[in-house]
Amino acid sequence: MQRRAFLHAATWSTALAGPSVSTQNSEAKSKWNILVLVSDTLRQDYLEPYGNTWVRTPHLARLAQESAVFENARPESLPTIPTRRTLHSGRRAFPFRNYQPLPWDNVYLPGWMPMSSQEDTVAEALGRAGYICGFVSDVPHYFVPGMNFTRGFHQWEFIRGAAEDRYRSPAPYDQARIQAKYVGRGPMHVANLGGFEPDEMAFTTPRTISAAMRFLEENRENQQPFYLYVDTFPPHESWEAPRQYYQLYRDPAYQGKTYLSLPYDTLFQTPVPEAAVKNAQAHYAGLITMVDHWIGKLLGKLEELGKDRSTLMFFLSDHGTNFGDNPERVTGKPAGALYPGTMNIPLLVRHPERKSGGKRFQQRVSTLDLPASVCAAAGVSPREGLHGKNLLPLLEGEAFSGREYQTCRYSNCVWYADSRIWYFSTIHWQNIRLFDLEASHPFRENIAPKAADRVALAQRRILEDAGGALPAYPLTASDRVKAPFI
Repeated sequence: MQRRAFLHAATWSTALAGPSVSTQNSEAKSKWNILVLVSDTLRQDYLEPYGNTWVRTPHLARLAQESAVFENARPESLPTIPTRRTLHSGRRAFPFRNYQPLPWDNVYLPGWMPMSSQEDTVAEALGRAGYICGFVSDVPHYFVPGMNFTRGFHQWEFIRGAAEDRYRSPAPYDQARIQAKYVGRGPMHVANLGGFEPDEMAFTTPRTISAAMRFLEENRENQQPFYLYVDTFPPHESWEAPRQYYQLYRDPAYQGKTYLSLPYDTLFQTPVPEAAVKNAQAHYAGLITMVDHWIGKLLGKLEELGKDRSTLMFFLSDHGTNFGDNPERVTGKPAGALYPGTMNIPLLVRHPERKSGGKRFQQRVSTLDLPASVCAAAGVSPREGLHGKNLLPLLEGEAFSGREYQTCRYSNCVWYADSRIWYFSTIHWQNIRLFDLEASHPFRENIAPKAADRVALAQRRILEDAGGALPAYPLTASDRVKAPFI
């Protein structure tokens, strides 16, 4: 069963604190449609457009040929919910002030909190401008009571059953068989997929993209432009791909358990058999190919409806993950190990006229720039304003004022990068890592002990971005297990 809330646009005049769609002036009819597609935990370097040669992503490769490709895109904040507060509001979540945990959630980390009811959203701003706003997602953290991310959307649909979503009961399934097959969140994974050998449609990405295509069909005759925000959880853990995708990457000789996730730790401290890590990567790659396959279907639907040349499209991720492929052999995405596997994300922007199609940009850009670009295309802004940069002038070949550096916060850790250095530590400046981006192999050596001036520069700029101080929050023992190195 899926949770659906489809309301006619005219009923939303009060909820959007503005005129209903039916009363908007005719200017909205000439605006571009806007499609935002987010894929959770998708590493930049696992995609063909970013040089990968073994993970099959033909549809994203085609999309990249028609899009501006940003090679230095990074999250404004981490992890899942802080990033999405940015994407839905257009304003910085960093440095996580006024954090208040939400009851009934299963994650308690600084910045992990609902959309504020006191500030405007991107969808509300676009709704006032005459857009039909749709939201489709299978990200289970959106579903927690009180998260408040559906504000401003005329249609929204939550697709149930991803990862640890509190959806189905594991009671009917053989627990001994689950323990024999899986390491990690096996009971909920099996329950949510409806058994041990599910077909592709049991997974949430196909159903999420199908719901997005249904939105396009239902609004095909609508004269108002649409804003469709699609957010799919895979390739986030749990890492088990449908059989046909897993078969593309599996080692036939592997007979071990399926690790649905890897420890948020190092392989030195929490050893995992190398073959099991490789098998997890095979499932991860399979999930990426599944996402790519369904993105192809969504792109095909746009073309079928004649909307592809009138739609501005964004594709991105919130962050990546690690498979022990860094100096400390970190796996997962612990807060205190902000290596490129976590921080480098894909960002493709396809102009309706294919301007800058296939062109690669080196400017430092952020998840914060997506809502700024969406709002610029629509000619609107949330009432509290926007903190990001509009990327569309870059596609048009116009002047663009880039960033000298970037900052980010994840739990009680911070990150900084400019053209020369890559820095991360705790908010108390402990466990410092500093890498020279001008070196031939930047991440082989932590140069912090011999580069005090660069450490001081990173810390000063982090504090400047934070308004002078980084609010500290105590973490419980269970939080420290989820986010080590803190």
